[in-house]
Amino acid sequence: MGLRFEEIRRGYARARLPHRPELLQGGGVVHGGAIATVIDSAVIGAVFSLFAARPRRVATIDLHVHYLDVVVDEDVVAEARVRRQGKSIVFVEIDARTSAGREVAHGEVSCKLTA
Repeated sequence: MGLRFEEIRRGYARARLPHRPELLQGGGVVHGGAIATVIDSAVIGAVFSLFAARPRRVATIDLHVHYLDVVVDEDVVAEARVRRQGKSIVFVEIDARTSAGREVAHGEVSCKLTA
């Protein structure tokens, strides 16, 4: 998909999904599934940043995306912040914006960790 991480620090990650024609749905806007993908992917960077040794697996067990606006001819940038870390579950909040800074989606993700 061309997604890339721009910043990762403890409990935080920012990922960018560059605009490409292949990501558009029939109406000429970025497909909601592509936005959900960058949201879910940003979570991985934020979760891995919590550990010196990576967990063997991080699995999304719950994903909620609230779409707030459409994306046309712009990149999507998702910023993920860990809200709470338990022994085996991590809760993450994500805001997705266009490259110009317009908010387009909000996500909440729960992940299961295995050692």
